[in-house]
Amino acid sequence: MKLATAAVVVPLATIITAAVLTNRLHAERGDARPPRAPFDRVIGEHAEELFRNGATIFRYDTFGDEAFWGGTLKLHQAIAGARFGGVGPGVSPATALAVGLKVDVDNVPAAVLDGIRAGTVDLNDPANTIALLDAKAVVGVSLLRDAAGRVQSMGVQCSLCHSTVDDSFAPGIGHRLDGWTNRDLNVGAIVGLSPDLSAVAGLLQVDQATVRTVLNSWGPGRFDAALFLDGKAFRPDGKTAATLIPPAFGLAGMNQHTFTGWGSVPYWNAFVANLEMHGSGTFFDPRLSDPVQFPVAARAGFGDVRPADDRVTSKLAALQFYQLSIPSPAPPQGSFDPAAAARGERLFNGAARCSTCHVPPLFSEPGWAMHTGAEIGIDDFQANRAPDRRYRTTPLKGAWSHQKGGFYHDGRFGTLADVVRHYDETFGLHLTPSHVSDLVEYLKSL
Repeated sequence: MKLATAAVVVPLATIITAAVLTNRLHAERGDARPPRAPFDRVIGEHAEELFRNGATIFRYDTFGDEAFWGGTLKLHQAIAGARFGGVGPGVSPATALAVGLKVDVDNVPAAVLDGIRAGTVDLNDPANTIALLDAKAVVGVSLLRDAAGRVQSMGVQCSLCHSTVDDSFAPGIGHRLDGWTNRDLNVGAIVGLSPDLSAVAGLLQVDQATVRTVLNSWGPGRFDAALFLDGKAFRPDGKTAATLIPPAFGLAGMNQHTFTGWGSVPYWNAFVANLEMHGSGTFFDPRLSDPVQFPVAARAGFGDVRPADDRVTSKLAALQFYQLSIPSPAPPQGSFDPAAAARGERLFNGAARCSTCHVPPLFSEPGWAMHTGAEIGIDDFQANRAPDRRYRTTPLKGAWSHQKGGFYHDGRFGTLADVVRHYDETFGLHLTPSHVSDLVEYLKSL
């Protein structure tokens, strides 16, 4: 006679705990990860593909803008020089570095790096600029050659303005830092090299001499994204209307991408690729059809752009994914006083009331983080150039990395201390000098 065997019931919590411990043991021993669910693998592979494609697009894609920079402005002719089928003396590596162009050391052939070290590579010879461009070593700029090897055109990429290098090899030459703002880049001076600015002059309904005057007024690290929309080249005080080039890191979780909050990351990527880089793609924003606020854009039809060859739209998803993956850089060790930063953090979240708007850990406001100029104690000139006529609450992480050129959209405050003192006065915070100093150390620590 057989005896019935009672089933052993193991609590679900025990099973889950055992599985967690098993997975942890695998990780500690360096074993392969336990298999993922099928759709988890699909998600992971998709994320890897987006990241990889987005990095390539950000660094090297022109979106077809060579039709503008080369075909219309003929800027490649000024870069190549008369010796290589262009015009003028050409642009040497030394000149390129002087106007803020950067060289990605990881794309420079080893023999060329050895020659630069040894002084046998002539940095005053435009031929070497062309060689660096051929190697895709000049960040954000590419050349196109014809079958005979002659320089035929050129294009620019997102990374021209929104990447720099760490200067590890020499000033302006080093490892790429995607997302970092290039505050050395003199966009106006570079565009001003073009032998033919008639297209820009026609768009703005001025002569070419005026266009060159405007471009030369920008200076390093500045660009006027609204010029082709409203034609306002100068502020009421006579200073340039160009604003500081912003970083493109630390945007995950942020709803508004730019300092006037025009839209999210993919909106601004589409805007820039089509209307600023002059690539070939679809762009729709009926707000730009307002002839009062945006007379230039309305006249040019920038509110509804639909070319036959769309080379932008299919790349927006990957480009967004890559940009949102770029973290804000951590401050270098020893770059701030930890004790003072700890005191500053308490002030930031307490008496100074900074965290009311700069909510940790985003250090901006979740949602619609927009304020009028009056609310933050400044003029509304740049705000009024944007559809919402407001300023976005700026995320603060990584502020230490873009101190060159000043703070706020136009660099009006030379230092972080100047920013803190502005808010102290605007909001009547009654901060002491030591409070200001501690807050600055905290901001440098973010």
